[in-house]
Amino acid sequence: MKLDDEIRIEATREAVFAALNDADILRRSIPGCEELEKVSDTQFNARVRAKVGPVRARFRGEVTLSDLKPPESYTLSGQGKGGAAGFARGEASVQLTADGVTTILKYTVSASVGGKLAQLGGRLIDNAAKKLAAEFFKNFQDAVGGSDSGEAEREAS
Repeated sequence: MKLDDEIRIEATREAVFAALNDADILRRSIPGCEELEKVSDTQFNARVRAKVGPVRARFRGEVTLSDLKPPESYTLSGQGKGGAAGFARGEASVQLTADGVTTILKYTVSASVGGKLAQLGGRLIDNAAKKLAAEFFKNFQDAVGGSDSGEAEREAS
């Protein structure tokens, strides 16, 4: 599954980049995140509860920041194991462009699953992944600079 979109955030590019590296803001932005512990400047341990179709699972895993080019771009990737439900992996490449006192955040998200989750069917998994990605970026937008109309906001509702 792959998803591309962009949102406008009412904050400077430097403030948005700093927020993308803030464990508390990331914890509040990740849908179903129960715990996000910073291990290093680029590594977090996470516990996330998720529901995909009829399958509910609690995933334990890691979130890693890479390809950091402050305050322009970075990549956020995560992988987790959900016991009998299987595993999930995802990656989001984020690019920030200053537009006056606001920032345009462009993202490309890819995700994959295995185990019991993979048996649910591609359409169900793709829809769930798109909803989770849109919800993450909407939550992030609200946490950093308030909301503005955009595709991510429409898909999250």
